[in-house]
Amino acid sequence: MGTGTVNNARFADLEVLVHSPSAKVGKKGRHETPLLFVHGAYTAAWCWEEHFLPYFAEQGFSSYALSLSGHGRSRGRKELDSFGIKDYVNDVAEVVSALEQPPVLIGHSMGGFVVQKYLEKRAAPAAVLMCAVPPQGLMSAAFGMMFQKPGLLRDLNDLMGGNHVSIETLREALFAQPVDAEDLARFFRHSQRESHHAIWDMTLFSLPHPSRLKRAPLLVLGGQMDQLIPASLVEMTARTYSVEAEIFSGLGHGLMLERDWRLVAERIRDWLVGEGL
Repeated sequence: MGTGTVNNARFADLEVLVHSPSAKVGKKGRHETPLLFVHGAYTAAWCWEEHFLPYFAEQGFSSYALSLSGHGRSRGRKELDSFGIKDYVNDVAEVVSALEQPPVLIGHSMGGFVVQKYLEKRAAPAAVLMCAVPPQGLMSAAFGMMFQKPGLLRDLNDLMGGNHVSIETLREALFAQPVDAEDLARFFRHSQRESHHAIWDMTLFSLPHPSRLKRAPLLVLGGQMDQLIPASLVEMTARTYSVEAEIFSGLGHGLMLERDWRLVAERIRDWLVGEGL
């Protein structure tokens, strides 16, 4: 099973982590359609490397995770605030164009918002939105945190500006289940600030137009204990696209990093197989 940053000749100066199907899967167990994972704010492709990339490779999927511009080891780290959602959409399009087959797009949080914007002008075999910023934008989520979790909102704003925040902020933002202290410390080291431009795009200036989306099979997932994108907003996203939301009991925002991440991964796998992908 291959892993690591894919060579620059293929993806230019974007960091893309890849896991190829393991040899034990065999030719009959391999799926033709690849998967492309798009991370949320304050993170990078590393968040998929923990569990999802190796898991889906074991299930026979060629699995890729992109670090958007200004994130991880991708281009523009020093120019992060110059990048908006349009730039992130272009990053996804750039990676898609380098793949042999159009991939299923799987976006988490801000990445789910990017996937929605991508589908305004481009098609995909299917898409999965995990705790995605809703097409109505971040405003309602921000108001909810303002009244219920004002300290968390303040800390996220501090992190966006590059200021130091407590490791407990990360725990509160991502996890509802217990998380190993060593793992949490590693996640904390990997976390980074986010583009002000992108945050404003998701709040007011670049909201998706659901009527323009290239309709594809869509799976909308959320966490019951999500402090950032509450289950009610996930359900609102699902209603907007005329599908049913699926909410995982007892899980927080970081569905791919929670202790019970496998429940989420298995649901996505079963859905993909059910869709013939």
